[in-house]
Amino acid sequence: MPKRHDYDAVIVGAGPNGLAAAIALGRQFNAVLLLEAAKTIGGGARSAELTLPGFIHDVCSAVQPLSLASPFFRQLDLPQYGVEWIQPEIPLAHPFEDGSALFLHRSLEITAEAMGTDGKAYRRILQPFVNREQRLFADILKPLGFPSSPFLMGRFAFHALRSLKDLVESNFSSDRTKALFAGLAAHAMIPLEQTATAAFGLVLATLAHTVGWPIIRGGSQKLPDALADCFRNGGGEIVTDRRIVSMSDLPKAASYFFDVTPRQLLHIEGLGLSDTYRKRLSRFRYGPGVYKMDWALQAPIPWKADVCRKAGTVHLGGSLQEIAASVRDVHAGKVSSAPYIILAQQSLFDSSRAPSGKHTAWAYCHVPHGSTADLSALIESRIERYAPGFREEILARNTLTAAAMEQYNANYVGGDINGGLQNLGQLYARPIASLHPYRTSEENIYLCSSSTPPGGGVHGLCGYFAVEDLCRRLPGACSRNGA
Repeated sequence: MPKRHDYDAVIVGAGPNGLAAAIALGRQFNAVLLLEAAKTIGGGARSAELTLPGFIHDVCSAVQPLSLASPFFRQLDLPQYGVEWIQPEIPLAHPFEDGSALFLHRSLEITAEAMGTDGKAYRRILQPFVNREQRLFADILKPLGFPSSPFLMGRFAFHALRSLKDLVESNFSSDRTKALFAGLAAHAMIPLEQTATAAFGLVLATLAHTVGWPIIRGGSQKLPDALADCFRNGGGEIVTDRRIVSMSDLPKAASYFFDVTPRQLLHIEGLGLSDTYRKRLSRFRYGPGVYKMDWALQAPIPWKADVCRKAGTVHLGGSLQEIAASVRDVHAGKVSSAPYIILAQQSLFDSSRAPSGKHTAWAYCHVPHGSTADLSALIESRIERYAPGFREEILARNTLTAAAMEQYNANYVGGDINGGLQNLGQLYARPIASLHPYRTSEENIYLCSSSTPPGGGVHGLCGYFAVEDLCRRLPGACSRNGA
């Protein structure tokens, strides 16, 4: 139970964004309460023993490049609170069925060299962004506005506003390079022929060469645990196992922040939101879902391509055409017969994830919104094509359909782990088109989930920027340490 009857601020939802909002509010106010419906904090960054005792799996988010790139998380001394980043030498491998593979190395030069004749074009496109990574992400990972580095952002926009298909066809000759970029852009879960899908590929490639694609020793849960400790050290209070369905469930507060998606916000009674705002919020669109699998393994995955044994993340999708077709199928409401798969193998680099000599693996593919289809056999068959003998190493498995993902975390509406469709129209105009996207029609109620800018990912910035908005709107209220 909360310790007080009234607070300066109350946050509902203890995912990374809710925790970031709590820390930022704790810097401004003396009495801040964070409420979580589940028994454990973490939202999309939880870890658990999903298969067998001693095997630690990341339930959703497993690889954390945006956490290291986040301007807000960079302000926090996360290692002081127990976060230990592990950097695989190869952030990403993209194997082919003949046993070869392309990869992203931490070094831009090594990656470009492996691309052969495409290396020069790859270097030309990526080098300016790699050289100015902090400036780039300071502008990309924030609400829409005038950039602090306009020339750099202009150069980024020149490439990023194109479709992924157009970008690779215009710059690369090798089908393998095109496939690598397609796998990067497909993280966005929108058809690769659509405008601005190139942005996702460019961002993920830049992250690989700058902050890397790290995992966290002991599991992703260590990150929200660290954020919680940071919040509590500043005087904050956390209450778990407290589901909110009405404003009457909340203590009195001057301001409320909700780390929930629009659908959940609309279902909370007594908020007093205007009919106009509720109507606009109801138009928010959700994207495809994911089908998630975890495995306990008796040995590492027996990849045909040796470089995959050094990679934290592996993309399985074959060619640009295959990956693009997989994404199109899902958007048409069909389960792909050849799904694009994102796979992580944390135990190769973190022995704490499994008993001695054993291993874990984590993977998901995209499926239609709300799908209840069981794709376990299809996914394992796809992995087997790149790693013959994979099935023989399986000790146990755990599966989550898109519908089950929503049951696990209500913010994953229909299995959508990005908090809403991230196409060009809704990337920044989320949850509605507004210069102040975190504000609702009620002056003291804010939305701070991944359904607000800058969208999905473990970066905490939706919560941080929502608090910044409060301090701009009511500068006199942010008085503990100054606005």
